[in-house]
Amino acid sequence: MAVETADKRVKMLEAAMKKHQDRPDALIEVLHTAQELFGFLGADRLKMIARRLKLPPSQVYGVATFYHFFSLAPKGKHTCVVCMGTACFTKGAAELCASLESELHVKMGGTTPDRNVSLMTARCLGACGIAPVVVLDGVVAGHQTTDSVHQFVEVCRADGTVEAAGSGR
Repeated sequence: MAVETADKRVKMLEAAMKKHQDRPDALIEVLHTAQELFGFLGADRLKMIARRLKLPPSQVYGVATFYHFFSLAPKGKHTCVVCMGTACFTKGAAELCASLESELHVKMGGTTPDRNVSLMTARCLGACGIAPVVVLDGVVAGHQTTDSVHQFVEVCRADGTVEAAGSGR
């Protein structure tokens, strides 16, 4: 059964590339489609896309690693992205990262062994007025503190929703 599912996803990805006429300028759209279908962009998928769009694998890898919304490894059920832009950094983003890493026993950029939570950083999320900012399962949460991110961790442990943890002030 799992093989059939994978084949369907590959066929859907191939159809998306065909829709874009295998044009190299459709790379970002194709990467988005691949990530939606597979949950992450594995090396085999990146090579396939490079071949099909007639691009050097290094260029495809470069684009996939440049944008923070692409992932080269499977993500956890829950995601936590800490903004490390100047405003967020000066208002305590590094302390938020340290608190999350300590509590979840995983480094930024990693996923807990049970694949429950992925921790990530972003260069800047463009929400400087509500710094420090954290995106919790896609929900932008401003004015975060170590206490509020602790609430997120507790919700993840209980497997509830992020919104139940609140989104800061």
